[in-house]
Amino acid sequence: MGNVDYESPSGMNMPSVGVPPPQPFLKSLKYSMKETFFPDDPLRRFKNKSTSKRLVLGLQYFLPIFEWAPQYTVQFLKSDLIAGITIASLAIPQGISYAKLANLPPILGLYSSFIPPLIYAMMGSSRDLAVGTVAVGSLLMGSMLSSDVNPNHNPNLFLHLAFTATFFAGLFQASLGLFRLGFIVDFLSHATIVGFMGGAATVVCLQQLKSILGLDHFTHETYIVSVMRSVFTQTHQWRRESAVLGVCFIFFLLLTRFFEGIAVGRSFAMFKNYHIDGNKEMIDSYWNHEHSWFFHLMLPHYRAIFAISGELQCWMQDCSIKHSIIVSAMLGLIDYEAAIHLWKIDKFDFVVALSLLRILLFITRPRTFVLGNIPNSVIYRNVEQYPNANHVPGILILEINAPIYFANASYLRERITRWIDEEEDRIKVTCETILQYVIMVMTAVGNIDTSGISMLEEVKKIADRRGLQLVLVNPGSEVMKKLNKSKFQVDIGQKWIYLTVAEVLKHATSCCIHANRIKAKMNQRVGTMSESYFTACFEGLGKITITICV
Repeated sequence: MGNVDYESPSGMNMPSVGVPPPQPFLKSLKYSMKETFFPDDPLRRFKNKSTSKRLVLGLQYFLPIFEWAPQYTVQFLKSDLIAGITIASLAIPQGISYAKLANLPPILGLYSSFIPPLIYAMMGSSRDLAVGTVAVGSLLMGSMLSSDVNPNHNPNLFLHLAFTATFFAGLFQASLGLFRLGFIVDFLSHATIVGFMGGAATVVCLQQLKSILGLDHFTHETYIVSVMRSVFTQTHQWRRESAVLGVCFIFFLLLTRFFEGIAVGRSFAMFKNYHIDGNKEMIDSYWNHEHSWFFHLMLPHYRAIFAISGELQCWMQDCSIKHSIIVSAMLGLIDYEAAIHLWKIDKFDFVVALSLLRILLFITRPRTFVLGNIPNSVIYRNVEQYPNANHVPGILILEINAPIYFANASYLRERITRWIDEEEDRIKVTCETILQYVIMVMTAVGNIDTSGISMLEEVKKIADRRGLQLVLVNPGSEVMKKLNKSKFQVDIGQKWIYLTVAEVLKHATSCCIHANRIKAKMNQRVGTMSESYFTACFEGLGKITITICV
């Protein structure tokens, strides 16, 4: 609850909740747009700089090569040259293979392996990011375009469509950056990314069933239902030899992932003059679970072998072994550990399709809590989380943990009313002090709209009908601004808006002392009456109904 737990020192008047000064609409709009689209303030570096300095900074911002090139050394060049030659030995056959997966000429694969990294070296900001094509994107693009144009019958049109799709994909992605729409990526949760990678790998694996099973006709759609229907409606065309060969080779590739790391390790052991134990490495490989990262490298490695000979590559174009390699590589994209981890922590996160429902539930059904006093302190916390927290006699303290607007206003009104009913029922059973105050802690309420203000007005009317006093604690600046404009602040009274819960309870305690004095005077006047009921209205404290039993 933060500073709402704070209690002012004795004798010191606690300041009231203030209302922010009014701001012009254009100034407020400018501030909101800046916070939404420019949270990092990219123009900060240009402030208080000369024109020439601004030009240099602008050039470095759009072309980072001008920023790091002056600090580039010969030692960096040597390391980059070795790394470039090493990666090129893999990128060249990898690019050719990816082009074949997309049903495009192999020369385009070479271009895609050379041009994007060269451009990114000048315009990119990451030292370690590798830019280029991937197997999933190549297969999905080829599958998407093949559903409209046959690459064998009309290769020119297919090529033009591929160029057009690539151009507009880049244009769309660039527009997201230019219009500062990168915050859209925030909606991609970890569960969504894990699910997408697993789904993409599943789609790619299913598409390889055509060659593994030796089918002549296969669906161009990527839906699992369509693929399964295409597979099982052609069982009479299955080629057992091809299927057995493909499955065995997949098993072989999955098995060799445990041995290749040992082989590489022994090579380095010989170079560094130390011994490596293969048995220990096998056990360590099992416990480390590095299959996901390893499979990311398997596909380029095997393609480098098969791309040595052009004739061998052509012969294996539709061979089940080649598609088995693709399947084994794609299986590494399925993060089983992450899926199990998501299932253990949150079932909603595991089922990615329910993420939207989860967001809607969070928005329309915000959490509200009853707060109690932690013994021997002025701290108030959720009574469910802290069972030792005590209910404050005669006072119901509620905390709302979300902005209040049209989507949840109705729910909050009903839930607060139910909290009041449940508290009154509990008091009847325990014979505690009757309920007099309903305190709403609004520290976490960052904003409120007109529907939310209407909800507060209705809650106040409900409290008035029951003889209760509604109290607001620590509303934020935006909330106070709108409460002031809507006149609700005048309706409830500034004296019933507090900074801390402790101040409210201090005020309520003084009211109880005043009520006890009235009760003593009434006892002197009533004498031996068996039972009397009195209603006291305290000036400046609102209307509070007090039942005095003599």
